Amino acid sequence: MFNAFRQLTGRLFQVERHEFAAAGLSFLFVLTLMVAYYLLRPVRDAMASDWSDTELSWLWTLNFFLSVTLLLLYGQVVARTGVRKLVPGVYLFFSASFLLFHLATHWLEDTRLIDQSFYIWVSFFSLFHISVFWSFMSDIYNSVQAKRLFGLFAAGAGIGAVLGPIVPLLLSTMFGVYNLLLIAALLLLLITPIIRFLQRTSAQAAAVTAGSYVPGDVIGGDFFDGFSRLLSDRFLLGIALFVLLYTVMSSFVYFELKNVMTEYERATRSHYWAMIDLVVNSLAILTALVATSRLATRFSLAFVLALVPALLVVGWLAVAISPGLVLLIGLQIVRRAGNYAITRPGREMLFTGVTRNTRFKTKPVIDVVVYRGGDVLAGWSYTWLAQGVGLGLGAIALVAALLALLWTLTGIVLGRVYEHHCPENP
Repeated sequence: MFNAFRQLTGRLFQVERHEFAAAGLSFLFVLTLMVAYYLLRPVRDAMASDWSDTELSWLWTLNFFLSVTLLLLYGQVVARTGVRKLVPGVYLFFSASFLLFHLATHWLEDTRLIDQSFYIWVSFFSLFHISVFWSFMSDIYNSVQAKRLFGLFAAGAGIGAVLGPIVPLLLSTMFGVYNLLLIAALLLLLITPIIRFLQRTSAQAAAVTAGSYVPGDVIGGDFFDGFSRLLSDRFLLGIALFVLLYTVMSSFVYFELKNVMTEYERATRSHYWAMIDLVVNSLAILTALVATSRLATRFSLAFVLALVPALLVVGWLAVAISPGLVLLIGLQIVRRAGNYAITRPGREMLFTGVTRNTRFKTKPVIDVVVYRGGDVLAGWSYTWLAQGVGLGLGAIALVAALLALLWTLTGIVLGRVYEHHCPENP
């Protein structure tokens, strides 16, 4: 069975024999990580329908400022800590945090403040945990390997994202919603030995590394490195714009779905969000298995980055012509599944051509601060368009279509710049 699995991955993702151990560990790493997140996601999203658009926008605003503060502190930790300790330390920290949230629900009778704090914290975790993973991957693998292997890791993320929602679907009613936090904390704890084995395997096999991977190295730098490097580099600013436009797409659809589900009870909402996750991530797995690596190796990176944004232009125009829940859900499925299987791996390939300092300092700023800044911008913009101006779904969809077009053009430019200035590593 092991040999059959190795042959299958070799055919689908062109995994070479000397890469198999590291690639397998990376696959298991992201699968476990996504199970932990996706069993928490329905719990978080179910809480949102208890709050108004204005309350939710304020929570997103608080999350943005929290993200800025935490990323500044993280930059200081990165400057003083070797990668060997940094990567597992991140997940141990989050494991402890979810254990504390679980205990807090037993200490306090009124859980409203805990719910809102948990919503903000999981929203930060949702971006930061996967950003650190991809930083680690782009530090281990070179650009040639990334085109072949990142599709495999996207499939692992998709499988984890499918398995994760099954837990609240089966256990949220019987086991209790807050007890799911204990399961997530345990899974994050179990990631630590996987990281250790992966670091050891990567350090020992030079052919599997990018040629400069020394896990004990201290990255160095200063407190504001991640932010200052972003503001001084046009290529990184382009990636930030790409992420910002994706966030706007995500937020507009999220608000619509959140409002539609107001009439349902929290347990029902949890099940509904979990079912959406299952459909999206099942499609993402299929796409990652059969298409991602082939697209990345046979077509340009510009094509990979622009594909999903171009589909959203068409999708938003369809919603503008015929507004309705079915089209909106279809748009959400295309956006999320396409991002997980195609856009996100393509975006992460961009970071194989930058320095380690950029990967571990500037990349989280883009993935978290820029993303959450986009949440704030999109959240208040949606609230203003819908409640202030009084625009309906069709009109808002036209605005979103224009932004999706800009997103498409940004992807094309980024891909071309990368291929021109960052030749593939041998």
